Amino acid sequence: MTAYHFRAVSGDGKSRTGVLNAPDEKKAALELRRQGLIPLYVGLSPQGRTEFAMPKLQLGKRRDVLYFTQEMSTLLSAGIPLDRALSIVGELSERAEFRALVQDVLRTVKGGRSLADALATKSSHFPEIYVNMVRAGEASGSLSAIFERLSEYEKTRDELRGYIVSSMVYPALLTVVGLGSIFVLMYFVVPRFASAFTASNMRVPAMTQALLDVSNWVRAYGHWMILGLIGAIVAFRLYIRTAEGRYWWDSVRLKLPLLGDALRKAQTAQFTRAMGTLIANGVPLVQSLTISKGIMTNRRMADSLELVAQGVKRGEGISQPLVATGMFPPLTAHLLSIGEETGKLDAMFLRAADIYDTDTRAAIKRFTSLFEPLIILIMGVAVGVLILSMLLAISGINDMAM
Repeated sequence: MTAYHFRAVSGDGKSRTGVLNAPDEKKAALELRRQGLIPLYVGLSPQGRTEFAMPKLQLGKRRDVLYFTQEMSTLLSAGIPLDRALSIVGELSERAEFRALVQDVLRTVKGGRSLADALATKSSHFPEIYVNMVRAGEASGSLSAIFERLSEYEKTRDELRGYIVSSMVYPALLTVVGLGSIFVLMYFVVPRFASAFTASNMRVPAMTQALLDVSNWVRAYGHWMILGLIGAIVAFRLYIRTAEGRYWWDSVRLKLPLLGDALRKAQTAQFTRAMGTLIANGVPLVQSLTISKGIMTNRRMADSLELVAQGVKRGEGISQPLVATGMFPPLTAHLLSIGEETGKLDAMFLRAADIYDTDTRAAIKRFTSLFEPLIILIMGVAVGVLILSMLLAISGINDMAM
């Protein structure tokens, strides 16, 4: 027997915590259910995680929303009334800021407004797709099922985003370290050798002289280079915040070798998962396209959905207008065409999302597997040229001494 910490809710909606002896986590959760409790967390420590546990609240709005969604799904599925479920989620929230947000939502609901309207007032945390799905769930009387779908949607999207960010951290760090190392060598190391060559009055080899000239230029203008680089980055960021700059930059990113392919697939996965989730919950197709357009981060691909919506309004379906945009991978249209023929469009959207989640990970892996050796090779060549240039000059000094 192992002692498992648990957090659960009783039938009257009160929160319970404690320790339970059981052979494994699953048996512990079943025992809690037998006792009339709804398990929210079962683990070896108060801060642990299991398949029954809600994730430990972390910094960031996305984690807040994921925590909220999973807790609401569990409580509503167990028959807890909406206002009591909101109260429990608020009490269990560890971050004061998010706890206050949930309490505001609860007050709005108790004031007579719908949950969707209450969440819409917190647009910084709950996007349009989230609010519209909750609205559809309230209209159909299936709010617990909606939160379960939202939980799956938020979790999958968060996992993909986390994979992309974690995969790109190392290449970015490698690039910064590589450029910084070259700068330090040229600014501090090479000049020390230059003084030795000057004192010997020897004829410096051409390769070494070129290296010394570059070093002198870096020392003379290095600070201006850094300031110029910072200024260029600031100017670039200000430009891409404009509508024109954002559209241009999003178009350029889609054309980048390897990385552009990964970005296109990641955006397609985001689009198809949102569409599948919305359509499965009764949101009309044209409205689903409008909502999905709003949550996509690449404006070039998002704007192309306006043409798709127009095609749907003309009765052309969705697969052919999607092909006409030229923005989405060809397989997407083929899957949606099958979905239109079989009447399972929502399932095909979700199937496409699963495919492109996997393809995005593969594309990111290909990019990093090529990029990392390339940076290492460039660093190796740079250091090799520096060493060779120094050795040629040192060899010349030794010849003079002999």
